[in-house]
Amino acid sequence: MITRKSWMEFRNTGLLFLINQILHAFGWAIVIEVHDDETEIYPARVDFRGFSEEVTDRDYKKISKYLLDNSQQLYRETSDSLSD
Repeated sequence: MITRKSWMEFRNTGLLFLINQILHAFGWAIVIEVHDDETEIYPARVDFRGFSEEVTDRDYKKISKYLLDNSQQLYRETSDSLSD
């Protein structure tokens, strides 16, 4: 099953931050630019590595909240796929 989600919903989970932490090690990032009525998403080469402590703390809280809110469903999904 696939449920389409928006880039902003993905970003609000903190998962974009987590993926970009990995990509930064290789000098890459996924960039989301939000304009008035348009969102542009693209991969980019970057010369910085990592995020500020403030951004890291904020997005780790987002990830923790996502896990708190979705842990039972994530467990059910993996349990269902293992029993197939």
